[in-house]
Amino acid sequence: MTNLLRMAMVAIIAITTLVVQPQPAHAFCGFYVAKADTELYNKASQVAIARDGNHTVLTMGNDYQGDVSDFALVVPVPTIINKDQVDVAEKIVLDRLDAFSAPRLVEYFDSDPCEIMSRFAADDLAFAARAQAPPPSSPASSEALGITIEEQFSAGEYDILILSARESDGLETWLRQNQYQLPDGASQVLAPYIRQGMKFFVARVNLEEFDSGGYQSLRPLQISYDSPKFMLPIRLGILNADGDQDLIVYLLSPEGRIELTNYRTVNIPTDIDLPLFVQDDFGQVYPDMFQRRYEQENKNVAFLEYAWDMRSCDPCSAPVLSPAELEAAGVSWLSQTKQRRPTPGTIAPPRPVPSSIFISRLHVRYSREKFPEDLMFQTTSNRQFFQGRYVTRHAFTGSLNCPARLRTDYPDASARQQLEDWTGQDYDDIASGARDRAQQYLRNLVIRFERESQNLARLTGQDIQTIRQRISDEVPQPTPSPWLIRYPKS
Repeated sequence: MTNLLRMAMVAIIAITTLVVQPQPAHAFCGFYVAKADTELYNKASQVAIARDGNHTVLTMGNDYQGDVSDFALVVPVPTIINKDQVDVAEKIVLDRLDAFSAPRLVEYFDSDPCEIMSRFAADDLAFAARAQAPPPSSPASSEALGITIEEQFSAGEYDILILSARESDGLETWLRQNQYQLPDGASQVLAPYIRQGMKFFVARVNLEEFDSGGYQSLRPLQISYDSPKFMLPIRLGILNADGDQDLIVYLLSPEGRIELTNYRTVNIPTDIDLPLFVQDDFGQVYPDMFQRRYEQENKNVAFLEYAWDMRSCDPCSAPVLSPAELEAAGVSWLSQTKQRRPTPGTIAPPRPVPSSIFISRLHVRYSREKFPEDLMFQTTSNRQFFQGRYVTRHAFTGSLNCPARLRTDYPDASARQQLEDWTGQDYDDIASGARDRAQQYLRNLVIRFERESQNLARLTGQDIQTIRQRISDEVPQPTPSPWLIRYPKS
């Protein structure tokens, strides 16, 4: 894409915790294994939007590949932007939001089905997986084309222009005359923004600054502005689309979820048991699953991958972001203050506003045909938690000859008497119950393996017989295993 627009739109995207009220525990107690972050997608653009009232901070990720001298970014914005409202962020800001909110794979370990002594050490067997929070043209030609240069300044390695235009043909001509590369059809896409009175944020790389700064890649641009319009333009990005484009949007609010108003939002499938071998394949399984669901939803919905209060995570795929990291992402309300209601005759000192940050992660795979409109958002008070979470389970592989193990653990009459005293059961009943539980475990294990096979086949379209065979060949199981009798190893 030219430059004018893979970030036209990556920003626009394309072109594009802390606390509040106590929340439900949602304790999953699984061990985190892997995450489905943006590295799984070749063309994923990232945008972070922090929204407080009418104040927006937009951070536009940059995955531009090519000679930086060819880079350009054109972003429709609802108001004139000045130098004080533009900054250059570090890529780590988006990387941290990505890692924190990415769909995740977790694992559990089956307990000993014989359950001979486990009941007496239940507290010791409870597992938790909580991660520690860790150069413009002449005025005459511009005027003739209906272009006004509202602002002109530099930010880091970028030279910035803020333009307004009277007509799209004039804007396209001006951009081309000034060596901004535009795809065909730009005027048609630019026209609606001009009719809405929007301005255009235009950036290109200052090569001297880029070279002197020693940067290895272009850093994200960050824009702050106040406007009742809450939107993310994507139509310019569609001009550059070579097939479907992936956009990950991290939405931060002091209230609750930020939701789309003009496209349907669907939760990605979650809390699904998958075969243990998926631990080695998750980097392919999740993209396959996403594509299949995307096609099933007729390719015109947004997918919610995460919604959570940023004071915590469970299970955590990355440490909770620090206040400094959140501020770098545009969260400006943590340090605001408000007045207490004073006691008569006194002056009340200011106190901090409760530190609440709710993150919503939307994954949009879009095309010209299926996403004809820009993304329109609204902030809500909905604080319901959600995460894309997939579960793998390790089968118990020790001996399931429970009576034999019982005789070994309690070899004499005095030990058996002590066991009977602890349990209030006869020794023979204890042995019989343990044997029954082991047999039931083996039956349930076959049912579970089959359910995991069907889940993976349904989510990804993989051949179910191949999945079953991989369980036999790759997943550790008890011996003897009824599953292996049904599906022998290859």
